[in-house]
Amino acid sequence: MMLPTIWFVLWGVLWAVYFMLDGFDLGLGTLMPFLAKDDTDRRVIYRTMGPFWDGNEVWLITAGGVTFAAFPTTYAVMFSGLYSALMLILFALILRGVSMVFRGEVDDPRWRRLWDTGLFLGSFLPALLFGVAFANLFKGIPIDAEGIFQGNLLTLLNPYGLAGGILFVLLFLVHGSLWLAVKTHGDLHRRAAHLAATTWPALLGMAVIFLVATKRWTTLFDNYAAQPVLLIIPVVAVAALIAMRAFIKRAQWWKAWFASSATIVGITLFGVVGLFPDLLKSSLNPAYSLTAFNSASSPLTLKIMLGVALTFVPLVIAYQVWVHFLFKGKVSPEDVAPEEDY
Repeated sequence: MMLPTIWFVLWGVLWAVYFMLDGFDLGLGTLMPFLAKDDTDRRVIYRTMGPFWDGNEVWLITAGGVTFAAFPTTYAVMFSGLYSALMLILFALILRGVSMVFRGEVDDPRWRRLWDTGLFLGSFLPALLFGVAFANLFKGIPIDAEGIFQGNLLTLLNPYGLAGGILFVLLFLVHGSLWLAVKTHGDLHRRAAHLAATTWPALLGMAVIFLVATKRWTTLFDNYAAQPVLLIIPVVAVAALIAMRAFIKRAQWWKAWFASSATIVGITLFGVVGLFPDLLKSSLNPAYSLTAFNSASSPLTLKIMLGVALTFVPLVIAYQVWVHFLFKGKVSPEDVAPEEDY
């Protein structure tokens, strides 16, 4: 019982870290058509995420790998029943990576506009669909006793799922604009700072709506009612959201970005902890749900994987700390050249 619980916690933490780190990339890609006034601005935005985006996606691969290795039955049902939705996310992420590289290969404005559009779609769609996917995990999806998904892609686009998608998009928009405020100066910095300030009220309103909808359409609060000490998680998320606004008003951009990070992690863990022990909750019959216990790998597999995780995850963290230290400075128009890729 202990090992599946440990891996459930790790599974949730890995997703939270991924959303925290790749969230600012997804937000920047979504914001670029609205923040950048010319090609120089666009190149600066590309450069602010260029050294980090591929390293951030390591956490997505790790979270997916944990699902496959620790909870193989859940992985199988997820990738068969939710195949279309997951393929849309993967193709969008591939499009984003290709756009980052191909944009600088041809010195032609039409070519660059094509890949700028690819970056926008490859950022906005994952932000929206990840929110839709996790909201449906919290609510429950129609899987039967055989693990067969009794629905289609439109089944996931229910009001609660769409609310989760909108919440994630707003979270990442604020997160990305704060990152840009941290990493730039001048007019682009001012536009990013203004956007963060004006988007925050919409994020607050959507967070309240999502919380009310969660109470109405899910059983996430049951775990918190049973163990009130767990309420520290949503309390921290709310406190971080409010602190973010205070830091924005004081123009303390690093503090605002870290508060945004804490908000994203807190919201993700709020859902994951409320979901426990379910991984795929069945909306048809709770007995059909896949949990951390009935879909886990063997104890020996979980033990071996735990040793591997304790060895290599710190190395990944050390690498990312080093990258952020190496590229800690601000990006200015003088730092980018028109012919460079990213």
